[in-house]
Amino acid sequence: MIKFTDVTKSYPKTGPALKDVSFHVAKGEFAFLTGHSGAGKSTAMRLIYMAEHPTSGEVRVSGFSASRVAQADIPRLRRRLGIVFQDFRLLEDRTAEENVAFALEVTGARRATIGPRVIRVLTQVGLASKAHQYPRELSGGEQQRVAIARALVNDPVILLADEPTGNLD
Repeated sequence: MIKFTDVTKSYPKTGPALKDVSFHVAKGEFAFLTGHSGAGKSTAMRLIYMAEHPTSGEVRVSGFSASRVAQADIPRLRRRLGIVFQDFRLLEDRTAEENVAFALEVTGARRATIGPRVIRVLTQVGLASKAHQYPRELSGGEQQRVAIARALVNDPVILLADEPTGNLD
């Protein structure tokens, strides 16, 4: 599912964030990337969802190779991923329900299926009763659970979470 082979990612001003990293996560496996602040965990995440490409080495995710993937195919890869960002990236002008629904709308999901799927995942994360609240009306932990619900609503093949327990209450 995810394979890094001798991956290095360097930035012009700060140098290498990752150097010769290799690992493999198979289907059904649960894996953690751990390390101190600045160790390259978020960089590895960006490489996995192909927001960035490695300086050298090979990144393969769900059948896609970072070195060969066409820019037009990256959205196809991302439809297979559920991503919980460290800063949540919620849309402030949308309710919890609308934030989760947005993940389905952008993939062209049928309107009739969106509501039930959104309520299902909000219930899973314990937020069905807060579906009509805006992010500013939710605690940090509740905002994080909305982000988790949004990541789960498309039934992803791979779930990525950057600092997944940082704000849970």
